[in-house]
Amino acid sequence: MSESIHEPITQSMNDPTNPGLSRQLDLPIGGMTCAACAARIEKVLKRLPGVEADVNLAAERARVRVAGDATAPAQVVAAIERAGFSVPPQTVELAIGGMTCAACAARIEKVLRRIDGVEASVNLAAERARIRYVPGRAAPAELIAAVEKAGFSARVADDRSRAEEKARRIAAYRAELRRFYVAAALTLPLLLQMLWMFGSDAGGHAADPIPRWLQLALATPVQFWIGWRFYEGGWKALRGGGWSGANMDVLVALGTSMAWAFSAVVTVLGFEHRHVYFEASAAVITLVLMGKLLEARAKAGTTAAIEALIRLQPRTARIERDGQLVEVAADSLLPGDVFIVRPGESVPVDGLVLDGASSVNEAMLTGESMPVAKAAGSRVFAATQNALGQLRCRATGVGEHTLLAGIIRLVAEAQGSKAPVQRLADRISAIFVPVVCFVALLTFAGWWLFAGDLAEALIDAVAVLVIACPCALGLATPTAIMVGTGRGAAAGILVKNAEALERAERIGVLAVDKTGTLTRGEPEVTDLIVDGIDEATALRLAAALEQGSEHPLARAVLERAAAAGITLPAVSGFQAIPGKGVEGVVDGRSLRLGAAAWAADAVTRRDELQRLQGEGKTVVALAEGGRLLALLAIADPLRPGSVAAVARLRAMGLQVVMLTGDNAVTAAAVARAAGIDDFRAGILPGDKAAEVNALKGAGRCVAMVGDGINDAPALAAADVGFAIGAGSDAAIEAADLTLIGSDLKGVADAILLSRATLGKIRQNLFFAFIYNVLGIPLAALGLLNPVVAGAAMALSSVSVVSNSLLLKRWQPQGTHGERAS
Repeated sequence: MSESIHEPITQSMNDPTNPGLSRQLDLPIGGMTCAACAARIEKVLKRLPGVEADVNLAAERARVRVAGDATAPAQVVAAIERAGFSVPPQTVELAIGGMTCAACAARIEKVLRRIDGVEASVNLAAERARIRYVPGRAAPAELIAAVEKAGFSARVADDRSRAEEKARRIAAYRAELRRFYVAAALTLPLLLQMLWMFGSDAGGHAADPIPRWLQLALATPVQFWIGWRFYEGGWKALRGGGWSGANMDVLVALGTSMAWAFSAVVTVLGFEHRHVYFEASAAVITLVLMGKLLEARAKAGTTAAIEALIRLQPRTARIERDGQLVEVAADSLLPGDVFIVRPGESVPVDGLVLDGASSVNEAMLTGESMPVAKAAGSRVFAATQNALGQLRCRATGVGEHTLLAGIIRLVAEAQGSKAPVQRLADRISAIFVPVVCFVALLTFAGWWLFAGDLAEALIDAVAVLVIACPCALGLATPTAIMVGTGRGAAAGILVKNAEALERAERIGVLAVDKTGTLTRGEPEVTDLIVDGIDEATALRLAAALEQGSEHPLARAVLERAAAAGITLPAVSGFQAIPGKGVEGVVDGRSLRLGAAAWAADAVTRRDELQRLQGEGKTVVALAEGGRLLALLAIADPLRPGSVAAVARLRAMGLQVVMLTGDNAVTAAAVARAAGIDDFRAGILPGDKAAEVNALKGAGRCVAMVGDGINDAPALAAADVGFAIGAGSDAAIEAADLTLIGSDLKGVADAILLSRATLGKIRQNLFFAFIYNVLGIPLAALGLLNPVVAGAAMALSSVSVVSNSLLLKRWQPQGTHGERAS
């Protein structure tokens, strides 16, 4: 990644009570190439008043000590940048507590963005803030302080804090559940009275079945004990941002307090002719609390995917130490450690097989249910399940550098990102509560002035306040993104961010790299035509000649001979003729292997030669003394699923274009075999990005699929980049979506997942907007009782989250299985 994910950045700030206290900054440095660079940075920094600096070239970091207030941290960063270097931005994720609605998330983003050099995105559903900042200009401690000053809690999120956060949520949920039971018990008599009065012949004018002093006694604990959370949350919101920072807590506290206060005054002063609305205030608080509990249960399901991934991480490993097997914690392994994986055990870290043979179930990473054979030289990955054999491996990736850790990190980043479709909801959420309060005020004034009924004015204003729900707007997009990206991870589809997921829905053209994407990327001998000798002899002689060659085609011949179990004789007089082939003496026979026109005086199998060349294959001739002995056709075969994948993509309405550096004949043959009508041949690696831009010229959304380092520029140029997971790190870094498997069929699944996720987001936003657009006017017109309004408010958020959870039913159509949870 171009930015580190929460590297420890030390920034000891001054204590305001002790101006003479020194500060220490530990800054990452970008752009250094040699020791002279490090020396230059030190020299530049030491010119600043009160600054001492040590720059570590290997670690690419600068440790800076600043005495007193002579130089501000921002001046240190500016001096480094003036010297021609950079302080790369860092990313930190904070766990946020105390958010109740979209207005809270918007408030936190606003507060964080006021800090110099800070970009922030807050996810209400995940209760996370993802922050990008420049060390020296900001620090995690400063970011946390800003969030806490706004009235919320915050701490750096990591695996340990995630577990602690889950335990805290469970404890808080149980406490809230107990409070809900108490609230329900106190509110139920008031609701039963209300229903009895509605059903009585006297309407609402009969004497109250429950004495009003008892109603006051029942409603007061609900209002000020059970409902205290709304007062506390509302006060923090108003204190931190005034009315512009008002949130859902303000609406609930204001509305219920109006109903309770009016009823309390009527009861205490003995105005028997006036109605009381204790049931409204108590029921609204109880119903909103119930909605929050249901919402919490539903939201827990949106994080199930990442929690399942974390549970996959093995806890222990068996390593070789002093000739003995020792069981140690898996997170203590270092690169180079040799570990043993017994039958039925999980692989503790990423590694390379040294000895042994087995099959490994990689479904938890790739979504493919078929086990993968492993032998010496094979790669194994943390959390995959070994089958019957024992493997001896050397650790290559440990801790945060395993494939599983990378998946967890990518899923967490994607779930914390925002889709462009959410921007409208964010803008509305920022002004929603103040507007609702204004509408409630107009409702109260209108009913009182024009209808002359204070009680009716009050109760309708309360209904407006309690039916308005900014929560549904705030949850509409992030809950769908969280479930969608989690489902994708389970199917081996990793989404870098929500914006990429949204763009993937609009793809019209898919540019596909040939080598390694459509094809296996490994040439092999596909045809062997002999003339006067048997196939085994022909293969034995050809492979013997190729022993001294480094050409990729030579490896294909040698691998075919090895697979046939052929023992190769020695070759003498070997010579490689550039552009022609190789020649030498094998078993006393003077042989040539290469271009047919050069190797043989006359090609007796010309029809076969032309047919094989027409199929896009490279044909080499084996000849002795100018007489043709055999023709060997070599090609990079299509992946087994490529034809079906291309057909499926075309059926989905996508135009598939193949890009390749091969000649037009070979390109046409491969495209024809894969079912592709449009291709670009003779494309140099550096020109692929230009081809992608040309395809974008027609105004269409263009995606690119690749696997190699030379595909990275094209992946970055495309509207959406797909990297085949078995490809290079550079390709995966440049791509927007990564397919952990090596099959093109995952692209179609990723596009379908994008369409399903965006469909849910639009449904959620429609529900949230329609609910508020219809509910608020009905309440203002006096057509909704506050109790009904409170119930509707409580259920609106639950309905949005529950609709997002329906995405869990999505299944990839192109894979045979999915990651176990």
